[in-house]
Amino acid sequence: MIDWKIGCSGFHYKEWKNVFYPEKLAAAKWLSYYSEHFKTLESNVTFYRMPTEKTLDKWYANTPDNFIFSVKAPRLITHYKKFNAVKDDLDIFYSLIKKSLNDKLGCILFQCPPSLVYSQEALQRIIQSLDRNFINVVEFRHQSWWHQAVYDELKKNNISFCSISYPKLDDNVIATSETIYFRFHGIPRLYYSAYTHEYMRNIVSQIKKIRGIKRVFLYFNNTADLAAIQNARYIQELLEADSSKL
Repeated sequence: MIDWKIGCSGFHYKEWKNVFYPEKLAAAKWLSYYSEHFKTLESNVTFYRMPTEKTLDKWYANTPDNFIFSVKAPRLITHYKKFNAVKDDLDIFYSLIKKSLNDKLGCILFQCPPSLVYSQEALQRIIQSLDRNFINVVEFRHQSWWHQAVYDELKKNNISFCSISYPKLDDNVIATSETIYFRFHGIPRLYYSAYTHEYMRNIVSQIKKIRGIKRVFLYFNNTADLAAIQNARYIQELLEADSSKL
């Protein structure tokens, strides 16, 4: 049985107020409200700055026991240093999120910059940087990484290749571990466009055909409007309908 986690990339969007979030609900309670509707959240805010223990502790306290966070690594590691001499930064980051999020920690997402082109040296640099005690997911933004040699090396090291729907990049579901991780960024209009029911059913169908998958994380990053909420809800309903037929 596959454990499916469906959610959005972030929750603190003013565009959602009065439409998803009730008009009079204080922003401080948005995460709690979000967690009543979805069982997981992908944190994008950690990409822009190292999270504080205080913030992470609040996340933990304001969500149900079965809620799961996937956390994006700081861009200091992926974009500025490009995995060069990042051991100390990663040790701090891994330690912090594990201590505060504990049993609510899902995946660690490493989003690479579009300027990072595939090379064996770059691939090994990434692989050797990651702590195998975590569920690590690597998202590439240059087409050169859609390559069998990349899949094989990630599979050897139990690292998930992040499948994505992103303009001008391959959107096939790629499995390199027991964890499938798919990000829906919005096409054709990045961060805005909603996905059709047919497209989402196709992604779910691809995943179900892959053997050996234990867990699936599907996150919608088309959050500039209500598309992420609507799309995530649709997949939840689709999976619930499928499970009722078993």
